[in-house]
Amino acid sequence: MFGLSELKQTRFYQEAFQEGVKQGEVRGEVKGKLKAVPAMLAAGLTVEQVAEALDLSVEEIRQVTQSQP
Repeated sequence: MFGLSELKQTRFYQEAFQEGVKQGEVRGEVKGKLKAVPAMLAAGLTVEQVAEALDLSVEEIRQVTQSQP
C-alpha cells in the first residue's frame, strides 16, 4: 500500500512542497512590507513613494490605508 511516507519521498511531492515554501516566503515578505506602510505614510511619504520604496503597487498601498481604522 502507498502510504504518506512513500508519498513524501516522491519527486512530485518534494517539488510541490518546495513551491509552497517559496510562495509562503513571498507572502511573508509582502506581509512584512505592508506592515511598514502606515509608518512610512505617517513620516510624510506619499503613496507613490511608499510603493516605489517597497516595490509594491500603488493599489496595494491604497488597500492598506483603506483597511486601517
